[in-house]
Amino acid sequence: MQYLQGQQLLILGLGISGLSMARWAVRCGAVIRVADTRETPPGLQDLRALVPDVEFISGPLDAARLLAAKEGQRITRVLRSPGLFPGQADVKALLQAAHEQDIEVMGELELFTEALAQIHQEQLRQQAEEMLQLASEPDVLAAGTETTTADVLAEGMTPAFDENLADGDHSGIVVELPDGEFEETSDDTEDEPVFVPVPPQPVGYVPKVIAVTGTNGKTTVTALTALLVERAGKSVMAAGNIGPAMLDMLAQQLDADALPEVWVLELSSFQLDGVKNFDPAAATILNLTQDHLDWHGSMQAYAAAKGHIFGAHTTRVLNRDDAMVMDFKPQAQVAEADSQTKRRGRSKSQPKDMAPRMVTFGLDVPVVAGDFGIADDGGFPWLVQAAAADETRMDAQAVAWQRLMPVDALRIRGRHNASNALAALALASSIGCEMAPMLFGLREYRGESHRVESVAIVNGVEYFDDSKGTNVGATVAALAGLGVDHRIVVILGGDGKGQDFSPLVPLVQQHVRTAVLIGRDAPVIEAALADTGVPMLHAGSMDEAVRLCAKEAVSGDVVLMSPACASLDMFKNYAERAKAFVNAVHELAEDQGQVMGGWQ
Repeated sequence: MQYLQGQQLLILGLGISGLSMARWAVRCGAVIRVADTRETPPGLQDLRALVPDVEFISGPLDAARLLAAKEGQRITRVLRSPGLFPGQADVKALLQAAHEQDIEVMGELELFTEALAQIHQEQLRQQAEEMLQLASEPDVLAAGTETTTADVLAEGMTPAFDENLADGDHSGIVVELPDGEFEETSDDTEDEPVFVPVPPQPVGYVPKVIAVTGTNGKTTVTALTALLVERAGKSVMAAGNIGPAMLDMLAQQLDADALPEVWVLELSSFQLDGVKNFDPAAATILNLTQDHLDWHGSMQAYAAAKGHIFGAHTTRVLNRDDAMVMDFKPQAQVAEADSQTKRRGRSKSQPKDMAPRMVTFGLDVPVVAGDFGIADDGGFPWLVQAAAADETRMDAQAVAWQRLMPVDALRIRGRHNASNALAALALASSIGCEMAPMLFGLREYRGESHRVESVAIVNGVEYFDDSKGTNVGATVAALAGLGVDHRIVVILGGDGKGQDFSPLVPLVQQHVRTAVLIGRDAPVIEAALADTGVPMLHAGSMDEAVRLCAKEAVSGDVVLMSPACASLDMFKNYAERAKAFVNAVHELAEDQGQVMGGWQ
C-alpha cells in the first residue's frame, strides 16, 4: 500500500509515537525528514536501522530549515508527535509557517484514521478486480444463451428477467445466489429456470473503532472493553496510549493478514489535541479532573482536547457522575432531556435496533432505557441496565432494571472500578456485542498493574498498589472506591506537579484513619490537609512508609499507596515506586511469618 509514494514528510518528535509514524510513512512510500530538540532521542537508533540515510535534524526547531524543499521536493505534510507542546515558541512558529504554506499538519490518530480508510479503498479495488476476473468467465443463463456475469452486472438484470418485467409478468424466474439459495416467484410458466450468478458486492475493511479517554481509568477501561468484545466473539485489538502504538499494531496485523473487526483505542489529551475528522463508532470520556494543565493551559482547553474524541456519528458514552463530562451530551439530545426523563425510554423517532447516540453510566440507579448503573437488590449492590418496561407508558414507573451481576462478583475492587466496568459494558454493547458472554468476561477480569491492585493481606489488613495514581483525581477515585467498605491508611506524596490538593480533603476526612506522607511535596499536602483532623506522619522511604502504615492500621482496614503525585523525585518511574511498595509489603509479611514471595 503505497498511498504516500514520493511524498516528503516532516516528522516532529522521535518518541514512541514519532517513531511509529516514521515507520508507517516509510512503509507507505514516503520520504521522511525527522526533527527532535534532543541530540539523541530514544528512537534514533531504530530510525537509522529503518532508514540508514534518513535526514535527522536535532536542536531548536527552525521552521525555514525544516520546511525547506529537498531536491525540488517540497514538504507536503507535517506529522506532530502528541507530546510536542504546540504552545512552545519554536513549535508554534513552525506550525504557523506550515499553515501559511498550505502544508497539512496532522498527528498519530489522524494518520491512523487515514490508514484505515486507505486499507478500505485498497481492499475495494482488489475485490473489484477479482469480481471482474470472475465475470469474464461465460455463464449459461438459458438454453442456447451465453453471456458473462459482467454483462449481467452492466445491465443490472438478465435479459430474460427484463422481458418478464416488460410484459408485466414478474414470475417464473429463479435466481441462484452464490451460496446456493434461490429467489423464486410462483407461476404456471413452462419456461426453463433461469440461473443468474450474483457475485458478492465489494465491502472493503470497515472495522468498528471504540475510543477511550479521561483523566483516570483509561487503561483499565480500554483493556476491559477489549476483553468483553473478544468474549462476545469478535476479533479485537487494543492500542494507543495503552501500548503498542496504533500504527505499529496496524502494520503488524496487516502483515499477519489478521485485521481485527474492532479496534479499542486508549487516547490521551495529547493525542486528541487538535484532531479533526475522527469519528469512532463509540467513545467515552470517563472523567475530567485537573491534569496536564501546564501543557493545555487551562481546564477548559484540557476538556476541549478530550472532546475531540467524539465525531458526528459517534455513540457518546458519558459518566453521569461527572458534570463536566455530561456537558458533552449531544446537542440534539439536550432539548429532549426533559422528555427523555419523563419517558424513561428511547426517543420515539429512533428505531429500536439503532444504538442511541448517547448512553450514560454512573454509580446511581439509571432512569433512561439503555443506560447503566448500580441498584440495590436485597441489600446487595448490582450492576444493572435500565430497560423500558412498557414503551406505551409515559410516567416515571416505565423503567425496569435488568440485573447484570453483583458488584461483589467483580475481581477489581472499589466503586470506581464498578464505574469502569459499567463504562466498558456500555461501550461494547453499543457496537452490538451480546451481554451474556461479556458478563463472563467481566467476572474473570483481574485489573491492570499498579491500579488499585491488591498486593497482600497481612494481619487482616489488605495492601493496595495504586502507584499509577499520579494525580489528585486518581487518588480521589481510589479513596472513594475503597472507602465505601473500609477505613484507609493512605500513602501520599511525591512530585505534585503544582496540583491543587484540596479535592482530597473531603475524602480524607471521611475515609482515612492516617495519612503517611513521602517525597518532595509532602509539606504541600500536609498544609492542604491540615484542617481534616486526620493524623499525618512523615516517612523518608517507601519501606519506612509501609512500616508506619502497618502500625496505624487495624484488622479490616486497607493500606492504599496512591500518592496523587508523580514519582520522579524519589524513583525512576511509577513502576519502580510500585516495586518498592510491593517489596516492602512482602518483607513485612515475612517478618510476621506470612511468606508471600517478592518481586525479582
